[in-house]
Amino acid sequence: MKTYETLHEAINGLKKQGYNLDFNLQEDCIECGETGPLDPDAFEITEVHRFEGMTNPDDSSVLYAIEGKNGKKGVLVDAYGAYAGSLSTRMIEKLRIQH
Repeated sequence: MKTYETLHEAINGLKKQGYNLDFNLQEDCIECGETGPLDPDAFEITEVHRFEGMTNPDDSSVLYAIEGKNGKKGVLVDAYGAYAGSLSTRMIEKLRIQH
């Protein structure tokens, strides 16, 4: 897995690898216009990249490279811990950084 210096660089690098969709996080799934909702059993996280804000801790984020079981690939950007209070237990477990 390649290491990226910035979130922008990582997104561009993953797009070159075919991760062209932009997923949005919902309470119990991820979704984008092309795939509709994908529950936690319908996708795999293939890469995780963490970025910490140099001057502001609020700028910290996580980039997930995601591949759906339907073959569609995309990215999901989330702030550290932002999902903890608003997601189902299944989604929190799926997004837990274990890489």
